[in-house]
Amino acid sequence: MLGRNTSLASSRAALAARIRDRVPTAVPLCLDPLTARLAEQTGFAACYISGGALGYSLAVSEALLTITELATLTAAIARRSDLPIIVDGAVGFGDPVHVTRMTWDFESAGAAAVEIEDQVSPKRVSHHRGVEHLVPVEEMVAKVRYCVAARQDPNFLVIVRTGSVRHEGVDAAIERAKAYEAAGADCIMLSPTGDPAGLARIRAAVSIPLSTISYFDARSMDEWAALGVTLVIDPMTPHVAAYRATKDLFTRTHAGQPSGIDRAESAALYHELSITAGLEDLYDIERHTTEPGT
Repeated sequence: MLGRNTSLASSRAALAARIRDRVPTAVPLCLDPLTARLAEQTGFAACYISGGALGYSLAVSEALLTITELATLTAAIARRSDLPIIVDGAVGFGDPVHVTRMTWDFESAGAAAVEIEDQVSPKRVSHHRGVEHLVPVEEMVAKVRYCVAARQDPNFLVIVRTGSVRHEGVDAAIERAKAYEAAGADCIMLSPTGDPAGLARIRAAVSIPLSTISYFDARSMDEWAALGVTLVIDPMTPHVAAYRATKDLFTRTHAGQPSGIDRAESAALYHELSITAGLEDLYDIERHTTEPGT
């Protein structure tokens, strides 16, 4: 695949149709084009750029990311994968005018959806340790309205995340969800909840689909669907798995121990990397130009 096989418009439309039709959709974290291509080949219907995971990768935290950093990664993935991309827009990088600029940049970069949340702006680094403060409903409603107004493609989804279940209770979550829906949100995202009854009340209060951020192992997609949740995003398991494997490799190697990786398997996987990355198409160009006969 030299470029995209499908247009951005058709990619966005496909994801929008799945969510609006309540098709259970599991979405993995992808922090680079290679991982997105692997997710696509595995059969996932979308991928997620997590601000939290990218913040860890850059060792600065989600709170200190820029629109440009997220938009650049989005464009890199969109250039080499057909998967619809959901981008974590955190708190929208400021007031409604900043949300507007963010929406322009993410949509132009090739995203299919943006997720914004109702925490204070600027976002606090301490949200990583559970310290969160929510903005008033009216303030978030304005952000949602301007985010919706800024998009060019009506299939570019605006996913609005609320932390109110955890910090204010189910009644407050219902109030916020209804207000965000009225402001134009396409999907309401909730933090993981162990209260099926509360989740059912929220689901009954809004007509748009529900989403959650959770480990895939927490519940099966059938279980999430039974609870009325359509979109399930795992924002960190691939990151944690890669970190664990790399940490183990570095620890073993530094201690003078065998890496634990079979040489034949390593060679096979290294070859597979070039296939997953799509280098065969690029090799073909060279075979027809600079490297004939190879």
